[in-house]
Amino acid sequence: QVQLVESGGGLVQAGGSLRLSCVASGSTFSTRRMGWFCQAPGKEREFVAAIGWSERAVWYGDSVKGRFTISRDNAKNTVYLQMNSLKPEDTAVYYCGAGRTYGVGDPRISNQYDYWGQGTQVTVSS
Repeated sequence: QVQLVESGGGLVQAGGSLRLSCVASGSTFSTRRMGWFCQAPGKEREFVAAIGWSERAVWYGDSVKGRFTISRDNAKNTVYLQMNSLKPEDTAVYYCGAGRTYGVGDPRISNQYDYWGQGTQVTVSS
């Protein structure tokens, strides 16, 4: 079992920045892809970013490319999402997901993730 705890959400004005963190329990963090997804009211969960276990591979959703950066610290069992140039349409609950051990499927698909955190709310005002 892996437990994920997100933090760092909040209210920010358009153009501002936030840094989300997700801390994982257990000893398998370094073997798992990690991803961030978001879900706005009335919408499906949407892919934001993912990072491979070695950090050499990263993926981003089209709407966040050039604005968001995903990173990880395997020594701290933590994955981060640096969010810059935030827009009102970024408003959503952001979820951290832990992929399968040495998983190789499409990291942009939510069913590739075995564990999820409780989510952290990000609200961007105009």
